[in-house]
Amino acid sequence: MKMMFACAIPVLALLSSQLVEAEWRPRLAADYLDARQKTWFNWPVAKTSTGHCLSCHTGFPYLLARPRLRQVLGESEPTVYELGLLEAVRKRLPKTTPGDLLPGRKESEDKGALNAGGPRLPRAADELGVESVLAALLFALHDSQSGVLTKPTERAFERMWSLQVPDGEAKGAWRWNNIDLDPWEEPESAFFGAALAALAIGMAPSDYQARRGIRSNVEALKTYLRTWEKKQPLHNRLMQVWGSTSLPGILSEHDRQNICADVLSRQEPDGGWSIGSLGPWREHPAASSHGGSNAYATALAAFVLQRAGISRGDRRVARALDWLRSHQDRTAGSWEAPSMNKRYPAGSVPAQFMQDAATAFAALALLEAR
Repeated sequence: MKMMFACAIPVLALLSSQLVEAEWRPRLAADYLDARQKTWFNWPVAKTSTGHCLSCHTGFPYLLARPRLRQVLGESEPTVYELGLLEAVRKRLPKTTPGDLLPGRKESEDKGALNAGGPRLPRAADELGVESVLAALLFALHDSQSGVLTKPTERAFERMWSLQVPDGEAKGAWRWNNIDLDPWEEPESAFFGAALAALAIGMAPSDYQARRGIRSNVEALKTYLRTWEKKQPLHNRLMQVWGSTSLPGILSEHDRQNICADVLSRQEPDGGWSIGSLGPWREHPAASSHGGSNAYATALAAFVLQRAGISRGDRRVARALDWLRSHQDRTAGSWEAPSMNKRYPAGSVPAQFMQDAATAFAALALLEAR
């Protein structure tokens, strides 16, 4: 008996060591995200006359993940970067035209596709559409804690609805950046934006979407999402699944289950997902190779699948969470993810854009599992 107990001690010590090594570090993730915001705030390209701009890759995911990290870390106050980004968005709420939002910006005459054959508007108008949807979502997320729609959120929704596409193939969506950058700024990315708009509306108090003044707008959005779902990269369809957890009616239960099953069928043997598995994407010859599991793809899939009701106890989700725990950089706190579009100079601000999103969604996925 004594010999058996003595043999068990090193085994238990080894298992304990492996568990500690497999755990992730929320503090390091928060520190990385804060440091990137400090860089973002000091980067001249990100500055506007009303503060710092949002971005699908850095500012927006930061504002999704950092409050959740703050809770688990026991921090009582928002960071200066949370406050700064939200204040900049609040100041821009009255800006309802491209000229107001980006004074002095020359409008592009590029007439590429917005979405599935729809016309591409000047870039300033695209950026206004992006800003209107992200602002509505962020303010709705803030209000969801109290269940009361505040004045800034009301204004954000009013601006968003005023910019909704009124007719044509993109009816019900919003103008979105289309500058040949995956995964958020391609012709199909208007669908990604529409899924975020659905998420925002569903976060508002239950009586909001039933208001007579916006009922037709909500129905147009639902119709758009249901109509174009089959033509989207799996990445955008996964975002639609996330939106459907907030706003019913944008996806049938049958289609929702099929999308989740499709995502799960593409899981890599190591538990992650490759970025290619969430495509199809356009060719970007100047980009790095995208083979094998990718932190952004794995984090987004693990987060949304959990939000869709697939338990962390599910073997496939558990493997994805294990992959994320084991791939956090124990020094930097981040999850490495290269650009899908080009090779940026080492140390440049854009070189870590995809890594910013990967780190934020990895934190969200792992916190969801708690």
